[in-house]
Amino acid sequence: MLQSKSFGYLGVALRAMIAFTVLLGVVYPFAITGAARVFPAQATGSLVTDSEGDVRGSALIGQSFSDAQGRPIAKYFQPRPSAAGNGYDAMSSGGSNLGPNSPVLLKQIAQRRAEVATFNAVPESRVPADAVTASGSGLDPLISSQYASIQVERVAKARGLTTAEIEAEVLKAEVDAVPWRSEEPLVNVVLLNLHLDELNAASAN
Repeated sequence: MLQSKSFGYLGVALRAMIAFTVLLGVVYPFAITGAARVFPAQATGSLVTDSEGDVRGSALIGQSFSDAQGRPIAKYFQPRPSAAGNGYDAMSSGGSNLGPNSPVLLKQIAQRRAEVATFNAVPESRVPADAVTASGSGLDPLISSQYASIQVERVAKARGLTTAEIEAEVLKAEVDAVPWRSEEPLVNVVLLNLHLDELNAASAN
């Protein structure tokens, strides 16, 4: 009697193993592969390529547009600060963990505000919050339209383009606002700077 029950349990276990093997080892991988074909850009990391097909980054991960000494490059729109590693390091995603009343954070914000104002030749009162604070992930490629607007003249001068041309590219790089973050459109800095490089290249030819 006990032996027959044992064989019964073994049969149930074998059937369950076979069923889950087929479900998770065959059906699920094929379903995910099919979904990846429907959304190829998202499945491969939303990679951004230039006109020659070379990968320049991801539309989901910001980049630091600075020189070897860490100084911001005038011809590029600058992203918000990043606390991820040395800046936008996807292997070290995270914030600074400094509280809103931290003296260290307040000092950083004051210093950043002065630097951003000087770099863009605008009053400190025009420097928005996202220009001086990092995102929670440290990887956010988006900036506010307000932050983009104070950078237009500087970028136009550095690239030898008109402010109208730069503003047109800013509009192309706008994405819908994230409801819980902002009511205004946000600007993808990675896409914007890529478009500007291509615009300059086309003008040179």
